[in-house]
Amino acid sequence: MNHAARLRTRTRGRLTCPLVLRAPYSGGIHALEHHSESTEAMLAHIPGLRVVIPSSPARAYGLLLAAIRDPDPVVFLEPKRIYRAGHEEVVDDGTALPLDTCFRVREGGDVTLITWGAMLVETTTAAGMLASQGIEAEVIDVATLKPIDMETIVASVSKTGRAVIVHEAALSGGLGGEIAARLAEHDGVLRAPVRRVTGYDTVMPLARLEKHYLPSISRIMTAVRETMPAELQAR
Repeated sequence: MNHAARLRTRTRGRLTCPLVLRAPYSGGIHALEHHSESTEAMLAHIPGLRVVIPSSPARAYGLLLAAIRDPDPVVFLEPKRIYRAGHEEVVDDGTALPLDTCFRVREGGDVTLITWGAMLVETTTAAGMLASQGIEAEVIDVATLKPIDMETIVASVSKTGRAVIVHEAALSGGLGGEIAARLAEHDGVLRAPVRRVTGYDTVMPLARLEKHYLPSISRIMTAVRETMPAELQAR
């Protein structure tokens, strides 16, 4: 924070700091509570740091390559849950994914679900279940939390008119609030208030209560229904 993040500006662009800091991140594997915090908002607040969070093996491969090739410091937060959550074949061909870009995971026209990291699993599952109820959700994987690709997010919400933001970090000061505020700055985009489905304003609980802290599929679906017109809320 004191040196890597500001080397470019302190030297007026003469020097850069091509550093990648990888760190296990977030909860969901029954670790001790002080190993399970979500720190993206704290890190994203530091000018000069890029913050990236993958959501799958393929995302991790492509984004990590891009981070290594970037001339400035990147904090690469790796959700511990996706280390063991599943397997995916990844071709080791040296192809990087773009940084500073959201990924549209699922197309939909009724509501935009915005998430990152391991919460993509619950979010996409909720979107599938909502589809069976006649609600088509578009799912956005933010991937780079600093800087945020608001252009993609605004374009999606302009189409759907509704947004639900899902993240594991605590509600207060979470980046969901930043995204919601930026959406509110665009006149005529929102047809309903933004809903946030997040962790709670407590420390991560011990393993027995961990699942009650993490945003669940049912909480996501409830938040989506709350943004819908009255006839759809009853479904």
